[in-house]
Amino acid sequence: MQAPFQVQFIGATGTVTGSKYLVKYDRYKIMIDCGLFQGIKNVRRRNWADLPFQPSELDAVLLTHAHIDHSGYLPALMKRGYHGPIHCSDATKALCKVLLPDAGFLQEEDAKYANHKHFSKHQPAEPLYTEADARKVLKQFKSLPFRQILELPGGMTAEFIPVGHILGASAIRLEYQGTSITFSGDVGRQDDVVMYPPEPLPATDYLVVESTYGDRRHEELDAEQVIAGIVNRTAQRGGIVLMPSFAVGRAQMVLHLLQKLREENRIPHLPVYLNSPMAIKATEIFYNLHDLHKLDEADCKQIDAMTHYVKTVEESIELNNRKYPSIIISASGMASGGRVLHHLKSLVTDAKNSILFLGYQAAGTRGDALTHGADKVKIHGNYYPVKAEVHNLTALSSHGDYEEIIHWLKQLPGKPKKVFITHGEASAADCMRLHLQDKLGWHAEVPEYLDIAVLK
Repeated sequence: MQAPFQVQFIGATGTVTGSKYLVKYDRYKIMIDCGLFQGIKNVRRRNWADLPFQPSELDAVLLTHAHIDHSGYLPALMKRGYHGPIHCSDATKALCKVLLPDAGFLQEEDAKYANHKHFSKHQPAEPLYTEADARKVLKQFKSLPFRQILELPGGMTAEFIPVGHILGASAIRLEYQGTSITFSGDVGRQDDVVMYPPEPLPATDYLVVESTYGDRRHEELDAEQVIAGIVNRTAQRGGIVLMPSFAVGRAQMVLHLLQKLREENRIPHLPVYLNSPMAIKATEIFYNLHDLHKLDEADCKQIDAMTHYVKTVEESIELNNRKYPSIIISASGMASGGRVLHHLKSLVTDAKNSILFLGYQAAGTRGDALTHGADKVKIHGNYYPVKAEVHNLTALSSHGDYEEIIHWLKQLPGKPKKVFITHGEASAADCMRLHLQDKLGWHAEVPEYLDIAVLK
């Protein structure tokens, strides 16, 4: 008799954050992804809730990629008792060395600021974990090359398959006693500006696939032209362009596009500031890993020469006081925390300036509110009127839309027994289910939070 093999959906159900999947087989338990919940408050509260299992009982954790909504809960998992291996690709480990300590540091800083300003309902406000916690969990990381078979306890095997999106991003295929399930992670674009397209998957019995853009296609527009237009209009007004950006992937992409526009004299040679310690470190990793993206060493050197790296708090404060035309790229990409909030407070109230978001904005985030026309925005307990131009360039997303994902899945040898649609808002996930059903004839369903699927 075959030993039980099942997966529980602990995150990324009805939301694009908090990716966590608990896989049980025989007496073993492993987790695929371990992300933070972000966005609306009732979703964020899950970061503090008890897990539906004991972390100390896990035999392994496997990461699809380094983004915080897939990796950011790891230090909390460690604090709650998990001290086993964390398996991932080489580039994912390199990026997590940057992202996780930064996430811990930001949580500590936000808690300090909340206590100083007394705007938290919790007294005192506490971080979910600290920078020290994040550095400690990094000791549990074990990286391996793409396509290498990983032997897990109890006869389970795992394989990491490149899927574009960001450096190191992988789909993870598990196989146990002849039954396989593949977790897509976040799937990249077919024609990304800097990343290679996702590689075709091997045959799989079950598939868990993301649906961030399950209900829409990316706009057919010239991203360079849009950026050039916003930069030129803002500069003519004497204003500043603020680009809230994801530190990994998007920041490097937009720096490349700005360098290209400057080289072609399509925008003035304004100062370009990268104000995010995490993004700066991620950019250095990006420069060093030429084999994982399309830009060569010469491209990276040109970007480096153009960019002013804002490394200290003092430099960040000084930058916030400057009023001449410039471009500021700062994390986070959804304006949910970090240095970007201090720039947003000073720039959003002036009609000379522009705020340019660079991709998906999760429900409940400031980015979501601003890109949907909010006339005021709440930051650090105070409201600020929105006078600046606000744009969102969704065409720069590093996620494939539903057509790109279907194109990718058509290369799959054979038809899965069932597909589980996750990592999307409710409407996007259900639209992806219908697309897979109508275009591919696949049996697909949208699991709910804490649902369990038995794999046969």
